[in-house]
Formats: sequence, structure tokens, C-alpha cells
Amino acid sequence: MSEAGYAGRRALVTGGLGFIGSNLAIRLVELGADVSVADSLVPDLGGNRFNIAPVKDQIHISETDVRDPDAAAQLVRGQDVVFCIAGNVSHVDSLSDPFADLELNYRAQLSVLEALRKHNQEARVVYAGSRQQYGRPRYLPVDEAHPLEPVDVNGINKSAAEAATLLYHRIHGLPTCSLRLTNTYGPRMQMRHPRQGFVPWFVRQALEGETIELYGGGESLRDFNEVADVVDAFLLCGLADAAVGEAFNLGHSEPVAVRQFAETLLEVVGGGSLSERPFPTDRAKIDVGSIYADYGRIRERVGWEPRVGLREGLTRMVDYYRRHRSRYW
Repeated sequence: MSEAGYAGRRALVTGGLGFIGSNLAIRLVELGADVSVADSLVPDLGGNRFNIAPVKDQIHISETDVRDPDAAAQLVRGQDVVFCIAGNVSHVDSLSDPFADLELNYRAQLSVLEALRKHNQEARVVYAGSRQQYGRPRYLPVDEAHPLEPVDVNGINKSAAEAATLLYHRIHGLPTCSLRLTNTYGPRMQMRHPRQGFVPWFVRQALEGETIELYGGGESLRDFNEVADVVDAFLLCGLADAAVGEAFNLGHSEPVAVRQFAETLLEVVGGGSLSERPFPTDRAKIDVGSIYADYGRIRERVGWEPRVGLREGLTRMVDYYRRHRSRYW
């Protein structure tokens, strides 16, 4: 499926001023799409106007909240493809404020789906799910048949939003699908707090010469996807008939230990140090241990494969923040 199919198409990216959404919006512009982004810029979620600086004069920007039915209806009208990336990804925050997570993850997605049902049932819809939906793995690698047993509120709400997305295909005929994202990293991540996972915080600590603390020794295995590969998956699924009605894992062929990730990062940065400490109580309760995914289904259906290795991806990320540190710290 050629990405050239986006030329002249109208595409909406919710959460389009955030990390993944902005990278996707930039690629869509490069492919010749007519791009709109919507982002309510909720504090601490990662929305940043600088993220779309390279294309800010080539896209339509709406600083609006898709939870508003009228706003959602206006946004989805006339769109050919809708990429649903808006939401909260902080597992810690979801436990301290579960109702906010419910609003940002489930209600927001339901609002977009209802707007599409009423005003644009033809638009392709690609939802950003999460491997956190699986919880603690019963077996590895985790495939899409694995039970969904989240260990935190964020995983519950992401699962509910995905379920609604696929339900609207079965019941209302909307051409929807979902991507269960793993540890996505790269340029344009928020770097101001550690509540959205260890990856951006490790990068910030390394760049500042601080000691990176490895909870539990950093032995748990993870798979990491550089954001360019994740954008490829969204683009492929936004065009492929074979993606409709499906949930797909992303992942990488080379899962690595968190310690290995940190060691590679320090090598790329050219300095820094590591230490070990026990898991804090709040983190231990939601830690899932080793988890990595089988992405065979998306490879077979739409031809997606990750192309960026960890060292290459971290080199890109470190270079980006060295050039634009003032915009993210």
C-alpha cells in the first residue's frame, strides 16, 4: 500500500500538537495531504505548538476539545482519514485522577466516534491504543489474542476506547482499526516530567549529566519503536482495506532490557552514569515486568515492519533535543 495515496486527501489528527500526532501531521503534509490537527493543549500531556513548526503554515490548527460534540462534528466533516491520537498516556496520573483519565481517553474517543457516525461514516479511522491494555503478560511475545487485563486505570480506559472504536465498525459500519503501541520514542516527546514513562526522562537525565536510576535493576525486557516507524504504521492502516475492523500490535524484532536501553543511551550521549534502586511503591503496583509484542498480524495484513534500530533512533532523538532543548525543558 503506497503512502502516495495521501496526496490530496483530507486528514484529521486529534492530539496533533503532541508527540506522535505532530510527527504524523508533518509526514502527511510531506505526502501532499490536506491536514488538520486538533489539540486542546491540556497541561502536562505533551501538546506543544513548536512540534509542528516545520509545517505550521501548511496545516489547519484547531485548539479545541474533541469532547465537545459540536467541535467534534465540525472537525470530522469532510475528512477522508481520522487519526485518533488525543489522550492521556500517564499510568501514574490515571491512578491519582481516574475521572480525568476517563474523560481524556474514553469520552474523547467516544465523542469523535459519535461525530463520525452522525456526520461522516466513510472516513477511515485509526485509533492509538496501548500495549498497557494487556497488563502483566501470561506469555511472551504477547499477540492480539492475549487477554486484556490492565493493571491501571489508563489501561482500562484505553481498552474501553478501543472496544468502542471496533464496535462502531461492527454495528455502524465505520471503517475503524486500532494500533496497540509499545514504547514509542523520538523527537517531540514532552520532557518536563517523568509521569509519561521512563524513556523521555532517561533522555533528559542523560543530557543533563544526571544519574539514571534503574528500578529493580532494569532487567525487564521491552520493545521500542522509533516514532517514524509508528507513523508508518498509522499511514499504512489509514489506507489499507485489510486493516479495517482489526486491532494490531506494534513492536520490534529485538526486545532489550531497560538496562540495555539506558546503557545504549549513555553511549550515544557520551557520558552519564547508572544506579539501581527498588521500585517505589506506586510504580511497583503497576509494573508489568517483561513485555514485548508479536507484530506478525500487522506485517501480514498491511506489510508493516519496524526499520529503525535502537541506537539509530536514540541518536536522532538526542540530536533533536540538543538542538531544541529550550523548547522542551
